[in-house]
Amino acid sequence: MNIIWLGHGSFRIEIEDQVVLIDPWLNGNPMMPEDGHEAATQGATHILVTHGHFDHITDVVEISKSTDAPVSGMYELAQYLAAGGAVEGAAYNIGGTIPLGDKVTAAMVPAMHSSSTMEGDKPLATGRETGFILRGEGHTVYISGDTGIMADMDWIGDFYKPDIGILSAGGFYTMGMAEAAYAAKRYFDFKTVIPCHYRTFDALEQSAKALADGLPGVDVIEPEVLEPIRL
Repeated sequence: MNIIWLGHGSFRIEIEDQVVLIDPWLNGNPMMPEDGHEAATQGATHILVTHGHFDHITDVVEISKSTDAPVSGMYELAQYLAAGGAVEGAAYNIGGTIPLGDKVTAAMVPAMHSSSTMEGDKPLATGRETGFILRGEGHTVYISGDTGIMADMDWIGDFYKPDIGILSAGGFYTMGMAEAAYAAKRYFDFKTVIPCHYRTFDALEQSAKALADGLPGVDVIEPEVLEPIRL
């Protein structure tokens, strides 16, 4: 499996025979070079969206059209994106699990944040904010989405038992590094943790040192844009 950071909260995950894009934000993403767009999206088979904020869905419809990758996520958000021209995937909800091909599954789990987009000059609610549990190649990956610490992490860790955590950890809009370390230690038994939603803007944390210091014995990997993390 290759986990490839596209900057901010965006990922390309190559797992089994699938290429899954998570919240692919390319245009306007300060971390993503323009000449990296093709490499980021080439061969995409599915797009998963966690919530409706601009830094997570701005490019989803165009990427879906250009790759023919269906878009799946929270019922209201997936319907909104399909109505805008995205290839229709699964408009499902928290607690549901969908297949991605024959060997990969994506379960939707709660997050604690907010979820909306702008329709003209008016905000539009896009359902609940979410995370995902991705399973394949003998791994279980918890993708937290944008979230703070929440009690739901207790049952998510106990029921799914993820060995890899992709955690929003930049602070200000989500958990910070210290909070993410606390959550990982209290609720999960990760072997590997990859922070995201940091370094993008000045308001966000710029280093994952506090996360690594708070998780001795866990492989905390600071990702670099478009560099595969092979697990």
